[in-house]
Amino acid sequence: MSTDSTTTVNKTHDTITNGTETKGTVSAIQPVRTCFSAHDQPAVSLVGAGPGDPELLTLKALKAIQQAEVLVYDRLVSDAILAMANPEAELIYVGKRCGQPSMKQEAINQLLIDKAETGRYVVRLKGGDPLIFGRGGEEGLALAAKAISFEFVPGITAAIGCAASTSIPLTHREMSRSVTLVTGHVVSGALPAWAQLIGAGQTIVFYMGLEQAREIQSGLTLGGLHKDTPLAVVIKGCTPDEQVHVSSLGNLTKLGQTLKGQSPALLIMGDVVALRATLNQALMCDEARGANPKGVFYG
Repeated sequence: MSTDSTTTVNKTHDTITNGTETKGTVSAIQPVRTCFSAHDQPAVSLVGAGPGDPELLTLKALKAIQQAEVLVYDRLVSDAILAMANPEAELIYVGKRCGQPSMKQEAINQLLIDKAETGRYVVRLKGGDPLIFGRGGEEGLALAAKAISFEFVPGITAAIGCAASTSIPLTHREMSRSVTLVTGHVVSGALPAWAQLIGAGQTIVFYMGLEQAREIQSGLTLGGLHKDTPLAVVIKGCTPDEQVHVSSLGNLTKLGQTLKGQSPALLIMGDVVALRATLNQALMCDEARGANPKGVFYG
């Protein structure tokens, strides 16, 4: 695992450098990866591809994709992003989908190790951000155990991307002071304390939660969240096929049944969802004329 030290570039101002106050300089801190190769490139980059739109890639992610000699990618990485890859790269699909056969995480870890040990530059490409429900930490630990250098390249996680794409602010002064990100895969039994997810001035975002719609509605309602709490289900967010289904907690089970099988799905829940109509006035006018350019549904 890489160890970061720092170098400083001095500019005119007061600052503290290495614990000592100095006058007349300001320090721009730049990381130095001491265990990377002479080309300052790790053996493996664990890269976030963002929520689907290629224009939401970071420049660092794009550079890694274009330079990769081995590209190990997930199901949620779009074809448009894969088209940016080095044409000579070896592309390996390791995507997962609930209820379908897929490569075990341990096997993916070993694959990254094996490919890195060949001396080729490996990029592990994940939808969203590698450290938010992306198992990037597990893969990093596996590489560290073999003394293989790696880095994390952040991506725009689905909660951030879908919120922007659907005009739903996750926080808003005097309405939502915090955001809680939850994976829907663990709501059964693993999260008995539903009340801990509920609080005034809070937005809750469930990743992969549509298949657990009944459990989420029941748990949050019993925990004290009002059935009229606004929610939005975003299907295929940040893509040309994006759908937004605006409803309330009391209708979540029914909505889950209606949308069964559609993926990926993100649930945004909280009073902030009600702001969407005002923020999206131009879209509302289009709908009034019979157009529905972004697949918006109410019910």
